[in-house]
Amino acid sequence: MSYGDSVRDRYEEIVLARRVRALVFLAGFAALAGLFYYALISVGFFAANIPNYLPNFLNALRDFFPFFTPAFPFIEPAGFLDYWAFIDERNLIWGGFGGETPLFGEAGITLAMGFAGTVMGFPLALLFGVLGSGRVTPFPFNFIFRGLMSSIRAIPALVWGLIYIPLGGIGPVTATLAIATDTVGNLGRLFTDELEEIEDGPIEAMETTGANKPQLITFGMLSQVTTPFIAWTLYIFEINVRIAVSLGIIGGGGLGNVLSVQQGLFAFTNMMATILVILVLIISVEIVSQRIRSALREGDEAQGIVALLMGFPQRMAEAALK
Repeated sequence: MSYGDSVRDRYEEIVLARRVRALVFLAGFAALAGLFYYALISVGFFAANIPNYLPNFLNALRDFFPFFTPAFPFIEPAGFLDYWAFIDERNLIWGGFGGETPLFGEAGITLAMGFAGTVMGFPLALLFGVLGSGRVTPFPFNFIFRGLMSSIRAIPALVWGLIYIPLGGIGPVTATLAIATDTVGNLGRLFTDELEEIEDGPIEAMETTGANKPQLITFGMLSQVTTPFIAWTLYIFEINVRIAVSLGIIGGGGLGNVLSVQQGLFAFTNMMATILVILVLIISVEIVSQRIRSALREGDEAQGIVALLMGFPQRMAEAALK
């Protein structure tokens, strides 16, 4: 075979390969489009008559943002007072002294659920996280604890809240238990992964001195991951505060419960006031947590307020599924 024939054959192979890739791409795109169309039909998208409800939606937007006006300068400062009136009336951020509402109002209940759930879940998360490491528990027994944590993580906190309803009804108590259970799975797995990355040097040095297993775990392993463990706990606390809001929507109390009640009343101005308090609470928790984590971990840079605000909807959606 001549050199020219070899080049021509190679060129034809390349052209054929490109055509095959194009056909595969088109087939994949057609399949994806078909699945998307089927998904829209499944959720009743085409039967929803969205254009008919558009005027209602625009009216709701005016209630959500009462400070907007159609005339110049398009903003009426007095509209912000509607937010504050509801925040003050429902004690969303301040409950006062001696009343039934906690000192920091409904926001304090949400924060308390996230904090208490984190503290309650920490001991078991630490225990399962340590025993799930192959450095502590030999294979395959370590997978017993890994499996438990994976099973816990597979069930969202919202479902755990429903599971605990027979134990204490719908309220902050069951929401806190759900957050604690969710913490065991999420935080424990982070602890396990962190232990797998520790250095062998300190452990080997302690073995030469005759240290027993508990001493190796405490002083050889956990001493290397104290700072990361604190940082991960703070990170999970951030998530748990967002989960507390989601649990409140199904009756767990706090800001989420207020939001759910106002939505049922179609009080959109009050809903927006509650959303603003939720935003301030979660952003404040994240700022404090990230500042502490950035101080503990070298190379971790805390996000600015703008970045936290832009990522707020995504983080709330993720928290609802945890």
